[in-house]
Parts: sequence; structure tokens; C-alpha cells
Amino acid sequence: MTLFDLTGRTALITGSSGGLGLAMARGLAQSGAQIIIHGRNHDKLEAARHALSEEGHHVLTTSFDVADEAAIEQALKALKDDGISIDILVNNAGMQLRRPLLEVELDQWEKVINTNLTSTFLLGRNVARQMIERGQGGKIINIGSLMSSVARSTVGAYTASKGGVRLLTQSMAAEWAEHDIQTNAIGPGYMITEMTKPLADDPKFNDWLINRTPSKRWGVPEDLVGTVVYLASPASSYVNGQIIYVDGGMLAVI
Repeated sequence: MTLFDLTGRTALITGSSGGLGLAMARGLAQSGAQIIIHGRNHDKLEAARHALSEEGHHVLTTSFDVADEAAIEQALKALKDDGISIDILVNNAGMQLRRPLLEVELDQWEKVINTNLTSTFLLGRNVARQMIERGQGGKIINIGSLMSSVARSTVGAYTASKGGVRLLTQSMAAEWAEHDIQTNAIGPGYMITEMTKPLADDPKFNDWLINRTPSKRWGVPEDLVGTVVYLASPASSYVNGQIIYVDGGMLAVI
């Protein structure tokens, strides 16, 4: 199915040494893309590279602070100097902070906003510049959340950052669509990852989630693969500025 074939494309997926990012990287590779996985933990990143290479995928690695403008520019320049052009960017790196807003310190707020939202702007802007310069278009996929549209107590900083990701995605589409760049977002529901394991291990929260979700289960990282491949492929060439929620139907019901 050529609409979903990513052969000849190169995808950079941030925060992809594990969890959702690794699952999406693997899915893009299985659809033919050369992938660049990213992480700050060298051992974990190398383990992910080895596993993907053993599966027969073409894998490169990069490591930089997604909230550091100079580090981003240096990493992208290094890739460009090696003759690597990014056709697909998945802004996945992120963090969570579970604390009532009355107890959130300014430095904690700024760390969440910078990691989840400012990084999406910085990477999106710098990669889009390269895409526009090449004149061949591209795909930018930002990872939002259920909290891009709704809120829960104790995750105010995260909610603000992911709400910002949704509107930033629309702004990117408004400005870059004329260059044949499609910018969209994915809003994962509750997925089993290292970040959510404490919630899954809490019987009260786990029961609430199972009963609240029409699909009656937690999501798994592999549930995102179909959506990320679609948004990275020619199949979505006229889809721009949208967020697709992959949440088992949670947002569809009261």
C-alpha cells in the first residue's frame, strides 16, 4: 500500500529509547523509514538501537537536551553535515509532574513547560527551516495528551503544556502548510509506560480508568503505531493542524 510506504524517508523521534517513542520509532521503521532515535541515557539508547538493528531496521542515534536551543542546533547541524535530511519529526520527549498547583514551584513549572512545550517549538521551528530550505515538504507530528483538551487535578503544569502543544500544532500548520509541511498531533490516552506505572499499580485509579474507558483497558504503546504511520505518510497529505486522540474512547463519553 504505497500511501503508507515510508521507504526513502528519514524520521527523528525524540524520547525514543523506550516507551511510546520506541514503539512509534519501531512502527515507522517497519513501514520503511530510516529512523533516528533519541534519548539522554546512553546505555538505554544503545540498547534500543541494538534491538531495532537486530530486527533489521536502519537506525541512527542522537542525544541532546530537547529544551536547549544551542544543543538542538548543534545536533541538527551534525546530522545535516553527515548528509542526513529529516523528512519526519516526531516531538515525543516529555515529562510529568504530579503536584497540586498550590505546591508547584516556579522552577518545576518551567521545567515541565520547557520539556513538553518549548522543546516542541524549538525542534519544530529548526526542522521546518531545513524542510523549507530543501523545498520537498515534510511531516511534523507533535505528541499531545488527553490533557490537550481536558484537565485533572494535580497535573496542572502538564495540562498547560499539552494544551499548548495542541494550539502550537495549529499555529505550525497555519504558517507552514504552504510549504507542503503537514503538522499534526496525537493525543494518547492512558498508556502503560514507566510514567504511568504508579497509576496502574494503584487499584483505585486502575478501577476508575477501566470503568471510565469504553474500551475497558489501558492503552499500550503499540496502539499509537497506526496513527503515527498515517500522519507520517502520503496518506495524510491534506490533513493539517489536527489532533487525533488515541484514548479508547475516553473523551467521547461523560
